[in-house]
Amino acid sequence: MTMRGPMRSGPQLPYDVIAGIVPSRRGWLTATAKSHGATIAPEEPQVLSTFTEVLDYKPAYRVIAVALPIGLPDEPSPGGRACEHEARRLLGLPRSNAIASTPTRAALSCDDYEQAALANGGGLSPIRWRQRRRILEIDDAIAPYWQRTVFEVHPELTFFQLNADAPLRLRKRTPLGSEERKELLVQRLPGVERLLDASLPGVYRYQLYDAAACLWTARRILARAVARLPEHPEWNNLGLRMEIVR
Repeated sequence: MTMRGPMRSGPQLPYDVIAGIVPSRRGWLTATAKSHGATIAPEEPQVLSTFTEVLDYKPAYRVIAVALPIGLPDEPSPGGRACEHEARRLLGLPRSNAIASTPTRAALSCDDYEQAALANGGGLSPIRWRQRRRILEIDDAIAPYWQRTVFEVHPELTFFQLNADAPLRLRKRTPLGSEERKELLVQRLPGVERLLDASLPGVYRYQLYDAAACLWTARRILARAVARLPEHPEWNNLGLRMEIVR
């Protein structure tokens, strides 16, 4: 594991820089904004090649909200971690299907899916298997002290919060589902069109919307206006909290 801590060198800025991060085909789609008091100014999104680049970015991010697991379970468990069980209960069907179960580190370290599923107790989310390289990249970079800066979030929980704690009706990869999400973001995040309307190689429209949702949650984290699932988190054997912040 790479042992590095948050760096805060350089001049003190009159604002905080926050980021919402989602994995993409070419790296890490990064939606950033400058935040000062109640004012937030979204910037043009970019794709960073590695998660280390995200952590080492200058000026340093005050809050990083990432839409992938932080803290892998030590033992396989049906349905994944407690935070995933609680997220599904909160969202209800059919939106709860968006919450994938997180496998163990041993499972993600396997070379093929069948072997990984066996190592994970006989089952493995295909979504998590496709995200395997990105999840392990985070796991290699994160130590407990990073959890003062880096938080696991989930876009579906953000849209639930933006929608007055009601699940959305439509799937995000449909045109109407995209419009549903865009409307919520535009209402609550001034200037977000700069992010939502961007065009980046290898980045889909729904990923831009997910990154914007993560950015919204990063703002809530900065304001200390979030809830945690579960309220009292689990910890793995590396000392990492296993929780989703919303």
